[in-house]
Amino acid sequence: MAHPYMPNSTPDARAAMMRAAGVTDVDELFEQIPADHLAAEPIALGDGVRAEASVRRHVRRLLDRNDSCAENLNFLGAGCWQHYVPAVCDEIASRSEFLTPVWGTPSSDHGRNQAWFEYASQLGELVGMDFVGLPVYSWGAAAGHAIRMAARMTGRREVVVPATLDPERLAVIRTYCGGEGGEAIAVVVARHDPDTGRLDLADLEAKVGDATAAVYLETPNHLGVVEADAAAVARLARGHGAETIVGVDPISLGVLKPPSEYGADITVGTTQPLGVHMNAGGGVGGFIATRDEERYAREYPTLQVSLADTRVPGERAFGMTLFHQTSYGSREEGNDWTGNSVYLWTVVNAVYMALMGPRGFADIGATIAANSAYAARRIGTVPGVSVRWPSGFFKEFVVDFTATGRTVAQVNAALRARGIFGGKDLSADFPELGQAALYCVTEIHTDDDITALVSALHEVVAA
Repeated sequence: MAHPYMPNSTPDARAAMMRAAGVTDVDELFEQIPADHLAAEPIALGDGVRAEASVRRHVRRLLDRNDSCAENLNFLGAGCWQHYVPAVCDEIASRSEFLTPVWGTPSSDHGRNQAWFEYASQLGELVGMDFVGLPVYSWGAAAGHAIRMAARMTGRREVVVPATLDPERLAVIRTYCGGEGGEAIAVVVARHDPDTGRLDLADLEAKVGDATAAVYLETPNHLGVVEADAAAVARLARGHGAETIVGVDPISLGVLKPPSEYGADITVGTTQPLGVHMNAGGGVGGFIATRDEERYAREYPTLQVSLADTRVPGERAFGMTLFHQTSYGSREEGNDWTGNSVYLWTVVNAVYMALMGPRGFADIGATIAANSAYAARRIGTVPGVSVRWPSGFFKEFVVDFTATGRTVAQVNAALRARGIFGGKDLSADFPELGQAALYCVTEIHTDDDITALVSALHEVVAA
């Protein structure tokens, strides 16, 4: 008999599928998985639950064990941040013409293609670039693709990245730079200046050379610090014939200069702050943007939406361009395999940017900068607690608990008991910072929220 939720699970259907695949055992389909990736013994699972009501109750019970940022005061960030998502973003995303289509033609998907075009146009204005592809899975994926673009353009096989990178994003970059023999791209890490939290320019200069395809930096960086020397980094890269790739948080660009104004050749970043709820287990969006030059356009691995004339004079339509160089158009012969993407979030991003406009981005950027600076000053008054770099940050900053004699894990556990998510523990990834945590403050935090955090920290360190 069939599994209640899997109609093709009957023995006859299973046998028919194996005959079509040319295998006699399902395990043959997984031969490429290394032995050390397989479970050594069967996983102990309980008996299946056949009643839908019982399954729903079981899943609901598991989900209710989680505590979310909706029920707790949250100061976590580090790559996925809690910003306000206007209700209209969810309303538009849930419309069936955007939610249900998988693919179609320019004629059948005219509205969606227009939304995608508006996304690219608005994001281009925000980052100061002319050519924007549809987003990929994440910021790390966008950075990895951009580095591979630079390697193809320059014919070089080395990239220099800052030591302040998010370790998870660095791991993604290393995956994209992997390969055999001449296909691999060496990842060289440049130190950061412990006094400023920014790139150490002297160390960077020593590591950039004729083999460098690109220099990658982020501003604000993973530790929250704005890279004030970004223009000098771009000049250094250009002097060695290398590309400059800059990673940004787009919501900061209402108050910070766009990357194009200080020498970026390729700009990447996340689209999650632009109307996308925090989520785990799925993509949150990563973008790639460049100047509108053919040498860059020819290296994109992502889909592009462009305007086109129709047979009706004065009428415009929207369609794909450079489709053949993507994995959608040429499969493994494309520039890169883009894999899963986040095209529904693209529509949400377009809605959010249209709602905000230039004035809105300036206002929210100023609000975030003011809130985070205020929070840092208040936190710095807690005995034994200090802010590592008390200026030059946007919405995240490093808080040092070393002098309190408590670990970040202990502090965070005590805060959790009070209904507060503390900052991300940096002690394992950046041991040189001591017992430090990365705190995030955005436009959603009020004076009362910050007071609640500071009061809780006073209690925790005094206990």
